[in-house]
Amino acid sequence: MARIDIANATGMSPATVTSITAELIATGLIEEVQRDADTGQSKRGRPRVDLKLRGESHVVAGMKLTGRSISAVVLNLEGKQLGKAQLPMPRPPIDRDALCRIIPEVIEKVSASAGMKPEDLSAVGIGLPGTIQATEGFVDWCPLFKDQEFNLKHLMEEILPMPVFVENDANSVAIAELWFGFGRDVPDFLVVTIEQGVGLGIVLNGQVFRGTQGFGAEFGHTKVQSEGALCRCGQRGCLEAYVADYALLREANLFKHWEDGTTEEEKLIQLFAASKAGDQMARSIFDRASRMFSMGLANLVNLFDPAMVILSGEQMQFDYLYAQHVFEMVRSSTIQKGHHEPEIRIHKWGDMMWAKGAAAYALEEVVRLAIDQMGNSETAT
Repeated sequence: MARIDIANATGMSPATVTSITAELIATGLIEEVQRDADTGQSKRGRPRVDLKLRGESHVVAGMKLTGRSISAVVLNLEGKQLGKAQLPMPRPPIDRDALCRIIPEVIEKVSASAGMKPEDLSAVGIGLPGTIQATEGFVDWCPLFKDQEFNLKHLMEEILPMPVFVENDANSVAIAELWFGFGRDVPDFLVVTIEQGVGLGIVLNGQVFRGTQGFGAEFGHTKVQSEGALCRCGQRGCLEAYVADYALLREANLFKHWEDGTTEEEKLIQLFAASKAGDQMARSIFDRASRMFSMGLANLVNLFDPAMVILSGEQMQFDYLYAQHVFEMVRSSTIQKGHHEPEIRIHKWGDMMWAKGAAAYALEEVVRLAIDQMGNSETAT
């Protein structure tokens, strides 16, 4: 994009744009590139100069932690993926010692996949389930860890040679949607993630909303049944306790026998197949989950009036959460009847795309730090 186009888009004066972009070039965040002449145009005169992000100025790793695996990617500042890796996760809950072993191992492996060393990375972004104070990197509660209420950012920065940024995994998906997905042209949208738990990412005016303490939007722990089913957070009646995969299997274990060695993923597939085949007990589990989920979605629509709701996660392979009757239950329970309804979209992202969201968050933070340093040097002079 040329300087004059930036001035026209922002309303700044050309002189101000020139001054700011000169500082950004000096910082290494952007660079000049010559624009190829359009077909049919004369190549006489001075070539037009555009500005673009300087991709190699910052390269970061992002990772997503689940109960089964850790997925990681390497991105440059332009969002180009340079490498990826995946390692098995030790069986949760894990202690801090195990965490301090596995995270550096993942960084080593994903850096090598990009032909780099860990020291070449500007930062690392970590996305994980639970209540996370992103600004501080503080883990208030995470189902993957034995220890709770500790600063994961500080812990990792004691053993890693780069800044570390920690984010709730649902917010990581929201950032990924904002950078790479359906949210690129939508200023206000919600991302609902359904996997081992239920998460929510809220984007308002192009920014992720995290709440006062940094761990807002705990959609999975909103209450849908007074004194209801036990949730893994320790409370009762949470939406997650009816919709998440562990909740479905907890109910199924009461009446279904599994062969030895059957994984949780295989159990879910078998349970869903039994429901489709007419098994009444299996069907009742999914029917209840659908009702609870539609109630939760309707509440979100009534609260936020979003332009779009994006449903994402492993559970999107099972249509009980996005079947037509679920959307009809949502419509019947919202005040938007007769008005413009939010678009509901399904995005069956794999773990690597969640990791890209964590990497994008790390990129946002390293750019913020670079600009802060630029402002501090101006103040000093």
